Amino acid sequence: MTRTLIRNGTFVTVNDEAPLVRGFMGFDNDTIIYLSDKEPDASVPFDVIMDGTNKLYMPGLVNTHCHAAMSLLRGYGDDLALQVWLQEKMWPNEAKFTGEDVRWGTLLSILEMIKGGTTSFVDMYDHMNEVAQAVELSGMRGCLTRGAIGLCPPDVQEQKLQEAIQFAKDWHGKADGRITTMMSPHAPYTCPPDFIEKFVQAAHDLDLPMHTHMSETLHEVLENEKQYGLRPVDHLAKLGLFSRPSLVAHAVHLTDREIETLREHNVHVSHNPGSNLKLASGVARVPDLLKAGVLVSLGTDSSASNNNLDMFEEMRLAALIHKGVSGDPLAVPATEALKLGTVNGAKSIWLDRVGTLAVGMKADFIALDVDQAHFLPKSDYVSHIVYSASAKDVTDVFVDGKQIVRGGEALTLDEERIKYEAQRRFELLTN
Repeated sequence: MTRTLIRNGTFVTVNDEAPLVRGFMGFDNDTIIYLSDKEPDASVPFDVIMDGTNKLYMPGLVNTHCHAAMSLLRGYGDDLALQVWLQEKMWPNEAKFTGEDVRWGTLLSILEMIKGGTTSFVDMYDHMNEVAQAVELSGMRGCLTRGAIGLCPPDVQEQKLQEAIQFAKDWHGKADGRITTMMSPHAPYTCPPDFIEKFVQAAHDLDLPMHTHMSETLHEVLENEKQYGLRPVDHLAKLGLFSRPSLVAHAVHLTDREIETLREHNVHVSHNPGSNLKLASGVARVPDLLKAGVLVSLGTDSSASNNNLDMFEEMRLAALIHKGVSGDPLAVPATEALKLGTVNGAKSIWLDRVGTLAVGMKADFIALDVDQAHFLPKSDYVSHIVYSASAKDVTDVFVDGKQIVRGGEALTLDEERIKYEAQRRFELLTN
């Protein structure tokens, strides 16, 4: 049993009852046991005392849509429309990926994420055993899923389905509970209806949630309508996908009725503003989704389409672009943007006791160095987090009460080896 107390810190809790606490936070192993502006009673002993002077503490960030291994293709196909980017740049190179490529690409992304304050992420990809091992090694949380494109012969479809099922059986709840799993047919436009239905049945059998791309581009929506007579929301509802707890990525092109359908089925939406802007996919109707009561979180998508995994940037974009599009400065206030990146993210991937700082919650938190010009004056720290901060301001990261970044240095990963191997794998892929 190790009890740790942080003194003289400033804590942004993302908790409406006490949004800012200046003082003390204590945690016992993986759980927060004390948070107050008053020093704890001497009768409660702490083994480790940490000084929080000039540090701002907040919940770890939650990235609800990513393809981590695609970091190996960062900068390789920029300034292209989604279908061109996928068909001419991404898919041909991804087809060459080996397990070794996925290992080092994933570790590169995890290194970037933890050093930037992301403590939990969703990953949809192939060679998922490599991804799970990387998550286990890193100390962060991963909600992982074997993504499956169904544009292939029936025997290959079946192989992908069985891989997804076996991966979920092997890894759900592993790494001391830090790894959870989902079932993920890639998208309605890459998966025949019966293929999606098989994944839905597997999710029922395994009692797991579903994750898929949906309505990312207008072209995709119109093609779905032409091919199946339905837009993607109704199409997926008809196939039973929403009969399971579901998280959809993007959801850019929605009608009012589709938003209502998502609300009725309690479908969660991962908003990916950076990737959607870069690929010119459009701007999701986030203010309307929030008003309707749909749970919205934030994702970076891959660093091949973003091109970074900075969740502070995603919070800022979410706060800014909806103001600009709507003409309403209150469309997504800073307080809401912060929730999208923390507590909403945790709820979106069904994490228990994660996303806020409060007694009884998991000790998943990060520290920012606020002794810098862009954090002054000390006026509104929520505003500063959303509009001023970046991943580079993160100094310390804890997950389950274990420190995985200290003073900006990763404690669980070999940074130099990862950087070397990632560059080497890229050169082997593209030469």
